[in-house]
Amino acid sequence: MFPQVQNLKFQLKELTSQILEQNSLKKLDSYKLYMNCHTLTSLLDKDCKDEALANSLYDIWKKSCDNGRFYLFDGILYHGSKHTCIMVLCSRMLISTILLECHDKIYSGQLSADRTMEGIMTCACCPSWIKDVIEYCTSCDRCQKANKATCKRFCMMIHIQEPSTPWDVVHMDWVTALPPGGDERYNACLVIVDRYRKTPIFLPCHKDDTAMDTALLIWNRVIPHTGLFKNIMSDRDPKFTSALCTNLHKLLGPKYHYQQHTIHKQMG
Repeated sequence: MFPQVQNLKFQLKELTSQILEQNSLKKLDSYKLYMNCHTLTSLLDKDCKDEALANSLYDIWKKSCDNGRFYLFDGILYHGSKHTCIMVLCSRMLISTILLECHDKIYSGQLSADRTMEGIMTCACCPSWIKDVIEYCTSCDRCQKANKATCKRFCMMIHIQEPSTPWDVVHMDWVTALPPGGDERYNACLVIVDRYRKTPIFLPCHKDDTAMDTALLIWNRVIPHTGLFKNIMSDRDPKFTSALCTNLHKLLGPKYHYQQHTIHKQMG
């Protein structure tokens, strides 16, 4: 009894798979089933007079062939539908030519793999398009040179401990390219913001001020009113990366952080 049950289950499984396969074949366009590309090309080359080749086609290919949807022109197999005409490629030379036309030419624009794929699918079809397009675009010398990232690499963000009192943690940045003003002809502004109360301090300065000039400006104009800072948050400005300013901060006591530019944008 048990072997019979097993045999029945196997038969049901086979029957189910056949039904699913037939349903999937009915839903797909015939040119997307590439198993008969070469056979159909040979058949059309012989004006459909080879019965053996015709009988070797799948039923869905036979139906499209009988309806005149496939035709051969200059050795290239085409599939025509109601509104479109697609090249069914089965030659590596033809595939390479299509990739060249849809990616490298001036009117193609050296687009990404996804955009190149969209353009190709409107005129041609091939069983390994996704793989071919990705390999072609990643090996394109012009794309690799033009699309190379020129900005700094991203790294781990620094955790900022929230202050409990005013002026423990401050943010610093410069506003430059300002029109000269005042007797000293200031053309920049140093902005210091308290992280706890969001209180800003604006100090007029010069764009070409050195690290020592900036440190003296903070020491004389800010620290007498706020006290020493515990943490100073800033982007990677040359003024703060200089050895002189770093040593001055060590003497004053603050723990200096080189904050990432992306965090700086979020806070600015």
